[in-house]
Amino acid sequence: MFSTIGRLFSRGDKRRRVGWKDAALILFGGMVTILATLGYFAFTLPLPDGFMAEPDRPSMLIKAEDGEVFASRGVYRGDRLTVQEMPEHLLHAVVAVEDKRFYEHFGIDPRGIGRALVANFQAGGVSQGGSTITQQLAKTYFLEQDRTIKRKVQDMMLALWLENRLAKDEILARYLNHIYFGAGAYGVDAASWRYFRKSARALTLPESAMLAGLIQAPSWYSPVRNLETAQAQANIVLTLMLEQGYITADEAKLAHDKPAVLAVAPDANPGWNYFADWTEAETRRLLGPMTADLQVETTLVPELQTMAESTLARWSGILGAGEGATQAALVAMTLDGGIVAMVGGRDYGQSQFNRATMAKRQPGSAFKLFVYLAALDAGFTPDSIAMDEPIEIEGWRPRNYNGRFEGKVTLRTAFAQSINTVAVKLTEHIGREKVIGVARLLGIKSDIRPSPSMPLGSFEATLLEMTGAYAAIAADVKRVEPYAVREIRGRGRTLYNYSPPPGASRGIIPWKRQEMLDMLIATVKQGTGRAADIGRPVAGKTGTSEDNRDGWFIGFTGDLVVGVWVGRDDNKPVEGLNGGGLPARIWHDFMTEVYRTPSTGAPAAIIAKAHGGSLLETVPASGNQPLPFQDIGDVIKQLFKPD
Repeated sequence: MFSTIGRLFSRGDKRRRVGWKDAALILFGGMVTILATLGYFAFTLPLPDGFMAEPDRPSMLIKAEDGEVFASRGVYRGDRLTVQEMPEHLLHAVVAVEDKRFYEHFGIDPRGIGRALVANFQAGGVSQGGSTITQQLAKTYFLEQDRTIKRKVQDMMLALWLENRLAKDEILARYLNHIYFGAGAYGVDAASWRYFRKSARALTLPESAMLAGLIQAPSWYSPVRNLETAQAQANIVLTLMLEQGYITADEAKLAHDKPAVLAVAPDANPGWNYFADWTEAETRRLLGPMTADLQVETTLVPELQTMAESTLARWSGILGAGEGATQAALVAMTLDGGIVAMVGGRDYGQSQFNRATMAKRQPGSAFKLFVYLAALDAGFTPDSIAMDEPIEIEGWRPRNYNGRFEGKVTLRTAFAQSINTVAVKLTEHIGREKVIGVARLLGIKSDIRPSPSMPLGSFEATLLEMTGAYAAIAADVKRVEPYAVREIRGRGRTLYNYSPPPGASRGIIPWKRQEMLDMLIATVKQGTGRAADIGRPVAGKTGTSEDNRDGWFIGFTGDLVVGVWVGRDDNKPVEGLNGGGLPARIWHDFMTEVYRTPSTGAPAAIIAKAHGGSLLETVPASGNQPLPFQDIGDVIKQLFKPD
């Protein structure tokens, strides 16, 4: 380029030459273009007026019933620390790995930029960056995370501005208080609490090296995902500190031989995130707008959650096969409504939609619980006789699942065999609004239209609210409100403690509970729910929606109430799907696993530890052998011992 310009000015060139005035204009134009470009970059810089005031960005740590953190949500921040409050080896570790000439440059490191350019040229792409800590602070505070010339020039400008406004220690402190360390932790103190359960003021050398190593790729080096990878990265930091004279060889060896370890549990199985998401939503509902970092103690029992996950995993070969059922959900709660396990779908990584709490599906015959409760309240008994025969209501003719009519049957048999015509007849006799009122009383909040098909569960409800309604029968209370949050703490004080809702005291429901238990138990012993029989007293009901789109089984023992749903997200019919099939088998396998737990023999001990004892005395563990009862009354006595 310069030789061309020289020729243009050469006096020996006989062609038209550019005069000095023209050259000056060209140079001036170039200078104006450069200055205009820089001016544009400067003009479009984000205004730094709010730099000194860092907004709170609250979040929550979510704990299981045993106190272990298994998930975090939102942005977690600890205290904002000064350089004087941070361990010296933490500062040295960060400077060693991120910007070894931090205390020497003026916000921009020409040597670092040159080294990065050479490395990138040799690699044929971007393999290194030449950003200083000051530039990184400018970028994270004010700029988008794209790699453009404009952004690079702007972060250099902001770095110069920051170096002019703040001392080096203040820049380093702001950097460490602001950057992301993974697992929802922003700032070094939040990261220290998140990983090591201590303030950053008390970090050891190995812990400081591990945190410093996270800065470049917090997700890749995350210790809660792969502790060995995080420890290997920490060793690289220690080597750099040794090379730069920050630590001695003995200190490096000791830190290498005794690497940092986590004081919190690793990331939960992804399926646990269904419960964590619901807990976050419930916490926000309880507290409203969040203004502080929170610690949320929940009802989740890790042992039971693991069993629920593994049970659905064992059925994964059937779920998703061809045009069959592709999804399933399970929710397990104590008799007071405390959720001890929740699985919202087959794969949280593929779909975060929680089918236990968010999916509204037709409950089918599981809704008959409310029909028969209303019938008992109206004076019917399990031994009352009804006719299973063809009927027509407002031009609609209900049919039974098996396509047959049985003639005279008891209500016990009609309920256990899930005979549709009898449920419709009962509803027409006692009134549709009466049945809807019973459902509302037991906690069904979904919209229910008083149509002729309503007693067959033709409306839509969630698995959680249906399971909660069955829990009210199990607990002998007016209503059970399913809950996950036991306690919320923030700013060093308790912000919320769970207390039972009104109507949770026993023995106040206005119907004949014994008779209802009679029919629920008969469903499992001799009706459509036989696949759920686990060799001990179980009460439950199957449900199958129109065209076999949904299969349900909801049942309970003296310890737990468990609901299972199986179906498809696209709501297509599933050939052969019914509540007494796959849902009842999943329920059976989960509860069998629960009662075979070697350490307890039953979930009673776990639940008593988590919830201070069940609302009812639980059935003593007796393995999986059938109980030697003589009649249905004995089963009820075994299922729920009197006070």
